[in-house]
Amino acid sequence: MSDREFYCDTCEGVQPFEAPPCADGHGTDCPELACTGCGAAMLIATFTFPATRLAGSPHRAPRRHAA
Repeated sequence: MSDREFYCDTCEGVQPFEAPPCADGHGTDCPELACTGCGAAMLIATFTFPATRLAGSPHRAPRRHAA
């Protein structure tokens, strides 16, 4: 188990959170955490998004200027 400190909404303060034994094989990097004070659950999720091209994107219609 690993300990990390986060703000707990239920305890209304910073509390140590621990990763319970993970059945998914994440080990100490498991995204599921539990507050050691009250047992509230927290999920740490990391997302990656592809970079978007706004300027000069081939998928955008060309801009037309008013005459």
